[in-house]
Amino acid sequence: MLARSRFMLVLVVGALLAVLSFTLQYLHLIPTNPVAEQRSLGKSRKRVNPVLHTDPPAPDPIRDSHKYCNYPNLTEHGWEGHSPADYRLLSVHVMIRHGDRFPLYSIPKTKKPAIDCLLSEKRKPSHPLLASFISHMTLGGRGHWDTSLLSLPRLPNHSTCEMGELTQTGVVQHLKSGDHLRQAYIKRHNLLTSDWSPRQLWVETTGKSRTLQSGLAFLFGFLPHFDWSRLTVRQQWSTLFCGSSCDCPARNRYLDQEQRRQYRQRTADTELERTYVAMAKTLGVATKTLRAANPVDALLCHFCHGLPFPCSSTQTSSNAPDEGACLTLQHFAVIRRQQKNDELERREAGIYRRYAVLAAHPYLNRTATRMERIARGSQTRKGKEEAVFALASAHDVTMAPLLSALGLEGAGFPKFAARLVFELWNSPEVKDNDKKSDRKQGRWLENVFIRVLYNGEDLTFDTAFCRDHNRHSAQPLCPLGNFLSFVRKDMFNIVNATSYQQACHQTVL
Repeated sequence: MLARSRFMLVLVVGALLAVLSFTLQYLHLIPTNPVAEQRSLGKSRKRVNPVLHTDPPAPDPIRDSHKYCNYPNLTEHGWEGHSPADYRLLSVHVMIRHGDRFPLYSIPKTKKPAIDCLLSEKRKPSHPLLASFISHMTLGGRGHWDTSLLSLPRLPNHSTCEMGELTQTGVVQHLKSGDHLRQAYIKRHNLLTSDWSPRQLWVETTGKSRTLQSGLAFLFGFLPHFDWSRLTVRQQWSTLFCGSSCDCPARNRYLDQEQRRQYRQRTADTELERTYVAMAKTLGVATKTLRAANPVDALLCHFCHGLPFPCSSTQTSSNAPDEGACLTLQHFAVIRRQQKNDELERREAGIYRRYAVLAAHPYLNRTATRMERIARGSQTRKGKEEAVFALASAHDVTMAPLLSALGLEGAGFPKFAARLVFELWNSPEVKDNDKKSDRKQGRWLENVFIRVLYNGEDLTFDTAFCRDHNRHSAQPLCPLGNFLSFVRKDMFNIVNATSYQQACHQTVL
């Protein structure tokens, strides 16, 4: 009898403890096992990459600046080339921002940063492919070039960098990025075979040496020792990559409105104004002269290369600085803080988004058209001669509006060597007795999908054309049809238009 009572007591206590534990977990007083949660995420096939739910960090201009520098010694990570099992990669379309460069502006009465732009595998940062890249560029005469690009050097070539010149850091950034995508697309998916056709590779760049050299470095990382005779490099005359569709008066008016907004935001920032006054006094120059020199460009170069911030190199009788006076990290942090604040205000104002839609449409439209041709060709087995890998080497003023137009304003301003990737995928074929009829009715779109990645992060379901799909469908990837509809009509809703031509030529209030 006593044993039975003890047994009943143990059961009652155990039940009470179980109820208490469940209640505490329900109220989040006891954390659940994070390892188990991560494992369950890894097995989910609704998203190609795990979704981490963390609170965004507080704004930190110095930390953000380190990210902007994009130091090439950091380990490369990315979700490019990942897909559900049995999906086939059809094509990849990449836009890159040029790598680290020398400043475009100089700060008055200061010495220029001491940076060597001659390439040497013996100097850091370096890369295992750097020496062979330097050698391979000497054979560039065997390639096919738009005539306007022939006068540009294929390598940085000054022992003291010139304004805007690509640095060795910039070259290494793209060798590394290209090599990363080679692992993802060539080794894993065999996107381009060793006997690739010239038509399968599309390379375009603006007419600046830093974009041309960045594109070549990326391409060499992606296709080491590529055959020059099969390569054609084309020039885009506009930094917007708008080709024959650059005439857009409304776009220019939105840009003018946005620039006026930026000016009002800067002049209303009293801390920024005090900082400019202090910096001008430190250097012995007029405040308006310093402001016009866009000092953050040069300061970023000093910061990214670990160089001391500039000091005054001369003395003047009227507004003489203190001997040895230098600009400081605090000055730099205030300017960078204002830039981050401007990004947030720009998003709220909405003017830039309207500009971005019209600025980015020509490139997006060409990408969508190319994807559609490849997708149709994959159904008829006639897609082998399409450009399955397209590379556009561009600028921050190219990529920033592209991100905004896609609805990715939160992705941040493009860092050096940033990359934006569009992947086209084909799902396993479904058996159908009437395939020809289905293709005529547009059913070919049902098995073709798109992924959008920015600096290796899968942002597909953050884009304007696939946010709703993520909530209402169990499909692991975003249908290409969503992207086609967005580019050809839906993206113009924000400017109350239904086409690019209509949006470009309507009145902007």
